[in-house]
Parts: sequence; C-alpha cells; structure tokens
Amino acid sequence: MKVAIFGGTFNPVHNEHINIVKAAIRSLALDKVIIMPSNVTPAKSGRMLAGSVDRLNMCRLAFASVPKAEVSDFEISRGGISYSYITCRMFAEKYCDCERYFIVGGDMLENFGSWKFPEKILQYVTLAVCAREDSTKLEKAKNDFYARFGVHAVSFAYVGKNVSSTKIRVLSALGERVAGYVGERVAEYIARNSLYFIHGAKRVKKSLSEYRWKHTVGVAVKAAENCTKYNVTEKDAVIAALYHDCGKELPRGGEAEQAIPEGVPSPVVHQFTGAYLAEHMYGVKDKKILDAIRYHCSGRENMTPIEKLVYLADMIEDGRNYDGVEELREIFKRNKEEAFYRAVERQMQHLEVSGLPVYGLTQKAYEYAKEHKNDK
Repeated sequence: MKVAIFGGTFNPVHNEHINIVKAAIRSLALDKVIIMPSNVTPAKSGRMLAGSVDRLNMCRLAFASVPKAEVSDFEISRGGISYSYITCRMFAEKYCDCERYFIVGGDMLENFGSWKFPEKILQYVTLAVCAREDSTKLEKAKNDFYARFGVHAVSFAYVGKNVSSTKIRVLSALGERVAGYVGERVAEYIARNSLYFIHGAKRVKKSLSEYRWKHTVGVAVKAAENCTKYNVTEKDAVIAALYHDCGKELPRGGEAEQAIPEGVPSPVVHQFTGAYLAEHMYGVKDKKILDAIRYHCSGRENMTPIEKLVYLADMIEDGRNYDGVEELREIFKRNKEEAFYRAVERQMQHLEVSGLPVYGLTQKAYEYAKEHKNDK
C-alpha cells in the first residue's frame, strides 16, 4: 500500500492544492493521501489566518470529490506549533508496513534543510516533489537535496501554477470573488463565515470608480505579498492599501478638506483627505496606518516601514504599465531601499519634465532616500 501526507496551512485551500494531490495519486499510484492542515506554522506569523476549524472545514469541502483523499485533524487536535518531523513519526507508526511519501513543491524542497530536524523526517518518509512553475529548477533542487542528505526525492509529473494564497486572502478581505481560485463551495464558505473580512471594504468600493477600485485591490495585493520585507503584518498592509486612495475621487467642499495643509499641490491633496476619511469616516485609529495613507503619494523624510511599503506598492502594483515599472519591480525584489530611492527619483523626474511644482515633503523624501539607498 502506498500512502502520502500533504500538509500545509491551507489558508485557504485552493485549486492548485487539489491539482497537486490528483497528480500525485495518478503518477505515484497512491492508495491514500492524507491532507494535513497545520495548527500553527512559525513561518506564517503575521498573516491573516483563518481559524483551525475553518481551515479544516474548507479542506473537507475542497477534497470531498477527490477519491483516495482523506482530511486529518491530527496536527490541529494536537495543538501547539506543527512540526513535520512529529507528524511524520506518527505517520510511520500508523502505516509501518506501507510505502510512505511526503508531498512537497519544488520551492519547499529547496528550503528543506531549514526545516526542524529534516534528517528525522527522512527516516520516516520519502519526499515526493513536483515543480513549481519552472520545471528546469527542479532537477537542480533534487541534486542539491541528494548532495546534502544522501537520499533521493521522487518527482511526479505536474508543474504547479503560481496561485498565491496571499492574493486569495486579500481578495476575500476586500469582498472580491475568489471562486476561480478556490472553487464555489470553498468560496461560499469564506463569504458565509466572513473569513479574512476587513471592515469598510464594501463602503470604500462603493465610493470609488471601477478603475480606482481595481487599482486599490492591486495595491492591497502587492502590499500584502511584500509585507514581510518590512516586518508589517498582512492585515495592517491591506488596511492601509484599502484606504490609501479613498479620498482620490472625493467631491470638493467637504469637511475632509480641513485636513489639507496650505500649499499642497493638487495631485497630493488626496493623501491628506484620505487619511482624514480613514480616521473619521471609517474608524481607523492606528497612527502608523493613517500615516501610511497620509504620505503614500508625496513620501517624506525617514518614512516608516509601512509608509514605504504602501508608497512602493502604489507605484508597482500589477496594473501599472508606465515606462520603467518592470525595472523598478525587479529592483524591489533585490533591494527594497534602492527600489524606494528609484521610485522617489522617478517621481522627481516626472514632476520636472511635467513642469509641476515639487512638494517639500517629496524633496525631503528624495534627499533622504538617496542617502540611504544602499541600506540593507
């Protein structure tokens, strides 16, 4: 009998998880795959996290139609931090006479050496791995794995697509449809139980044009996907992004205009009205989030991590297509401080070419960023 474990946070479970399990069953002739939602995963701290019962229920819905798939509550019932070496030891004791596999993606194989007691895991199971997007990297990862541990990982025929659980959480938080990523039953469960829900999202959406809302969603996704670079929680990143342009299409003459300092150029006005609305209309009280909204357009000297995150996410979200945006995205992957400097530098150049005035805060942001662009 051949059995396998497929573990993860499943926050939430999505279609690629199902496709991987189906491919493993088919390619490895598995008799059973145990889906194992983790209780707590150290590497996932700071993320918007659905409760353990909800993640377990979503897995049961998602895998209900997959023959040979069985969802286990072992790690959730055990409590505490979920470590794979403990789960695999239990697995080996229960299925002592079976061929045992542990299903991972190619990216996880590359990082396997950083897991807790990886050698112990390999005493209990054989790793079964599929490629993640780029199959050319898989052979190198397998060779590196063998060189370190002296055992082979078994690959199976499937190249996974890049489906981001972070993006699904953000879309859910903002009330967008996610059935295309998770299936109708899981999407309905998420909506019915308000998982990942963020207060005020529906009101903000109603106040913005379709174009502006699409941009807002893009900024939220980009900020969430990169929040760990700045040690910012995922929820704070999404909240700041949600409200960053809430004053962009505000009619003139409202009470929010009292928040506009004198001498502010018109393209920058909305950051101040947005911070006012976020606080007084939507109830945001966290000063660091309000400041991320307040300075997301102009920047300022010595910006906080969340301010830089929202400033950059606003400039490089996937909907942007200006000249140089791809280069800026690539720089951001390598060095966030250099990317911030390049972003402010580009803003200064744009103002100069356009003949527009340079706001004092932007000038100070540029000078500070230039001085610190090589910081780590």
